[in-house]
Amino acid sequence: MTSLQRLAFIGNYPPRRCGIATFTSDLHAAVSAARPALETCVVAMADAAGTYDYSDAVGFQVRDGEIRDYVEAAEFLNDSAFEMVSLQHEYGIFGGEAGSHILKLLSRLKMPIVTTLHTVLPKPTLEQHRVMRRIIDASAKVIVMAEKGVDFLRSVHGVDENKLEIIPHGIPDFPFIEPDLAKAKLGFTGKTVILTFGLLSPNKGIEIMLDAMPRVIASCPSAVYVVLGATHPNLVRDHGEAYRDRLVARVRELGIEESVVFFNQFVDQSTLLDFISMCDVYVTPYLNEAQMTSGTLAYSFGLGKAVVSTPYWHARDLLGDGRGILVPFGDAAAMGSAISGILTNDARLYSMRERAYAASRSMTWAQTGKRYVETLDLAIAKFRRAAVSERVSVDPPFSVSELQLGHFLSLCDSTGLLQHAVHSVADRAHGYCIDDNARALLLSMALTKSGTTPLPDSLTARFAAFIQHGWNPDTQRFRNFMSYDRRWLEPAGSEDSHGRTLWALGECTRHDSDGARRRWAAMLFKTALPGVESFSSPRAWAFTLLGLDAYCPQFPADQSASRMRMVLADRLLDILVQYTAVDWQWFETVLAYDNARLPQALLQTGLTIGSETYIAAGLQSLRWLTTMQTAPSGHFRPVGSESFGNAHQRPQAFDQQPLEAAATISASLAARRADGGTEWANEAMRAFNWFLGANDLRRPLIDRKTGACSDGLHRDRVNENRGAESALSYLLGGLEIRELRRSQGIENIKHASRISPSLGTQSLSYKKRQGDAGDAIQILEPSNIAPTPRHGPSRRAAV
Repeated sequence: MTSLQRLAFIGNYPPRRCGIATFTSDLHAAVSAARPALETCVVAMADAAGTYDYSDAVGFQVRDGEIRDYVEAAEFLNDSAFEMVSLQHEYGIFGGEAGSHILKLLSRLKMPIVTTLHTVLPKPTLEQHRVMRRIIDASAKVIVMAEKGVDFLRSVHGVDENKLEIIPHGIPDFPFIEPDLAKAKLGFTGKTVILTFGLLSPNKGIEIMLDAMPRVIASCPSAVYVVLGATHPNLVRDHGEAYRDRLVARVRELGIEESVVFFNQFVDQSTLLDFISMCDVYVTPYLNEAQMTSGTLAYSFGLGKAVVSTPYWHARDLLGDGRGILVPFGDAAAMGSAISGILTNDARLYSMRERAYAASRSMTWAQTGKRYVETLDLAIAKFRRAAVSERVSVDPPFSVSELQLGHFLSLCDSTGLLQHAVHSVADRAHGYCIDDNARALLLSMALTKSGTTPLPDSLTARFAAFIQHGWNPDTQRFRNFMSYDRRWLEPAGSEDSHGRTLWALGECTRHDSDGARRRWAAMLFKTALPGVESFSSPRAWAFTLLGLDAYCPQFPADQSASRMRMVLADRLLDILVQYTAVDWQWFETVLAYDNARLPQALLQTGLTIGSETYIAAGLQSLRWLTTMQTAPSGHFRPVGSESFGNAHQRPQAFDQQPLEAAATISASLAARRADGGTEWANEAMRAFNWFLGANDLRRPLIDRKTGACSDGLHRDRVNENRGAESALSYLLGGLEIRELRRSQGIENIKHASRISPSLGTQSLSYKKRQGDAGDAIQILEPSNIAPTPRHGPSRRAAV
């Protein structure tokens, strides 16, 4: 295969004035020099300040707050047939919460992405974690500039180390020279120059260095501190030059006006190199350690300068082994002593300079360009091999338009739906439950609603009769479990089974084709509803809300039902607020089963009654759940039963149950109706692909010929039992995916055996957005996903 021929860069770009713009420009030049035949283009990020007079290198400009620009940029890159994208990521250069707008672009690209992360946070917010996880999932390779970045990506985001590359920040290849010539050129002859360069902002710690200057001047009277750099544009926009004015005032207070010079300008690279060349000591007094890379530090180090710095991450990497001096954060006395110590010891100063220069030779832009080209070539080669593999192994694509009911029907008898199976054979020993018969009634309603061939009316009537017989007027509750000889095994079932039955009855009032049965469902619903008010189970509240969402529009005069809807929705909202913390945005202290039904209930209620509060809470909690249900490689990983009862802990992987995938599909599509865009359609597809083999074991759970679905995933195998709950989860999820396809007007979905990561987009949003309805969705083909062995038990009968 040929090497990479066409490459696009995404990032800030000159004449925009910031470190990322400079880096993107230098990287662009270095990669082009390393491969002169490479065709390149830049997609430049523009900020609120407006447009820029870009060079011909820029082929497209994205205004950071305009979502449509991101979409059109993706179209531009795809239409221009670029083979790869090099993304420069830094917090603050993309629009949306935590920079989420960039996901609109990445999710549409047809080529691989190699992302350079300029900052990796050790404690990201939930939204920062979600967005970063999606960017990483979308990337074929992730480049960081320091070992610390690898540590954080592994520990915080669970990134596979094989996906990561360390390529240091590039530096100009500049000779090791004495500072005298540059001092004469810039008017500092006879001075001992201490330099800080960069966009001026409070986090740079300039105040600390100013406070250190009296100590430095006492030992070295010729010392002058040069602060080179314009005030950060965002700071000027919001506060003018107030920060710079405070620094100047501090200089006056200290009486060091003759020893401090401010240059309020953004300089080109040649001028910057002159300033660095003339300095005797370069200082970076940053105030906190969370600085993964510093271009100014790298440049000064690469020119063989003595560097005194606070111990932020990049400085610790570069300045060890005598290559520089580290002083504590915010310690002006230590800073002054360190600088004085080397300015009064020529031998030590020169030795430090030599060590820095020698260590930096592998960091020149020429070397960095070669490293990038090698990494890009590896990524494109892997991508092309995968594409060839897909073409060779493609079978006829899986179609949800022909969902099979054979296995489901084999579990039905004259009483109703049997709940368990041994392999694919109905297991009479465990009898029936109202939970599964309610789900079966939901399936019947979904088939009727979809306009496809419905279940035989006699079968729907049988499920209804089972529910009617399950009602116990003595306890005002539904029974749940029935033995095979038709004996109820309890006077009342669980609160959750009661709520799920109400959900099925509500749907029956809306969609049943038989008018008499609709009236029956309404009567029983109204009778069984009041008892829910005393329930304590959040899932029972959620199931009942889903039933009310169907029932209330049919019976708007039923004030008791309307009141109950508000009571239950408020309860869900209250417990979400009660248990939400920075890293836990959920309705309980644990994650258990059927989790996505909780946000789904708030979303559907909010959509029906027009409550932005319920919608926002539903979106927030579902987004958080999505992060909990995403494996490091990007595929859907439902909460495993091993996690049940573990308070405030990330979910365990096993055992995984089909119920979770079906619930996630429903909740994601409810979120799509509320929020618009492709994020939630992709999330629904990711959950459905779990059935087809996009899972931890790379094994399909379904038999496409019969519609059977395995009861879950153990650590080392698929559970071979195929009970009612699993089959219904698959069938109900498949019907919703079919409706999604119809709503998007997509007749044929492109087959792909490669797992495509789900990409999130917006944070909380109350209004639907237009323009995303036609985005393609991929369904995975089970036969092309090879098994990967694992180990462990299940809550289902293990086979």
